[in-house]
Amino acid sequence: MTSNRGEDRPRRNYLRPLDFRHGRIDMNHGGGGRVSTQLIDELFVPAFDNDWLNCGNDAAVLDLHLPEGHRLAMATDAHVISPLEFPGGDIGSLAVHGTINDVVMLGAAPCHLSASFIIEEGFALADLKRIVTSMAAASRQAAVPIVAGDTKVVERGKGDGLFISTTGIGVVPAGRRISGSGARPGDAILLSGTIGDHGVAIMATRESLTFDTTVESDSAALHTLVAELLDALPEGAVRTLRDPTRGGLASTLNEIARQSGIGMQLDETAIPIKTQVAAACELLGLDPLYVANEGKCVIICAADQADRAIAILQAHTLGREAARIGTVTDDPHGFVQMKTGFGGARIVDWMAGEPLPRIC
Repeated sequence: MTSNRGEDRPRRNYLRPLDFRHGRIDMNHGGGGRVSTQLIDELFVPAFDNDWLNCGNDAAVLDLHLPEGHRLAMATDAHVISPLEFPGGDIGSLAVHGTINDVVMLGAAPCHLSASFIIEEGFALADLKRIVTSMAAASRQAAVPIVAGDTKVVERGKGDGLFISTTGIGVVPAGRRISGSGARPGDAILLSGTIGDHGVAIMATRESLTFDTTVESDSAALHTLVAELLDALPEGAVRTLRDPTRGGLASTLNEIARQSGIGMQLDETAIPIKTQVAAACELLGLDPLYVANEGKCVIICAADQADRAIAILQAHTLGREAARIGTVTDDPHGFVQMKTGFGGARIVDWMAGEPLPRIC
């Protein structure tokens, strides 16, 4: 996606404007010529409007003069989901939230995004405009602008409507070290809210399931939540941050256990889950521990800071149902174990296979 709308560059005249009500994407929209430029000028540039993008270059010069000791964090992600729109979001807002969160989980303050669109020939322009508008709104709400990108069109039948890839960069303050290898025996395991909302919202939409109340995706940018937590706690108190997306909470905790060389002991009754999400998982034969989330994070912190951390999380809109769900243990085997609601115990293993395809 290369913009041709610089402040000193006149808008090109086209024979007729794009028809966002009835028009369709064709191969010319990805050919790099006039029609490609028209799509960019009439859709992407007005939606993502900012000085960096409006320069019309293939990349953005961001003039980041980092203070001594500060470091740059970067993450990239590809987003494929079916359906493209779902209760609580769509592939556009999901792409913004997901990449912002990947940067934030390193303890960074997100700064800028880039976006790449792969569009299938025949895709409705009205649908594309709706998704791009949603993506732009998510970017603006998070105050993390999309400053560069690319657009490609593939032949009909060789895509799945629309794929979006995004890259994000952020700044990590000097002295901050947060990673999956930072967990220590005795640390507290916290969760910022209920699990399974996103995956169940996707499955319910796909399977036309109805509930007394609509299950909505939890898709959200977590940078303000995490910033408030990190600002309030002593430096080093937060060891690890991770968003449990594909593979759900179970796979995320196993990943951290492997990276840190530790074990975990969980309390099933402490893990927050909405009643309708639990019911849907039971109906569909899914374990909510393995269902994807897009607006939650796992926090591993020093045990003596856990109560304060929970209070900070619960005071934020995105953390009202935060809970302490377990403790890091000294286990060279790296087992994640859970005390069940019936008083027994079981191993919480990695997810095997993919029970819910195209969810993020």
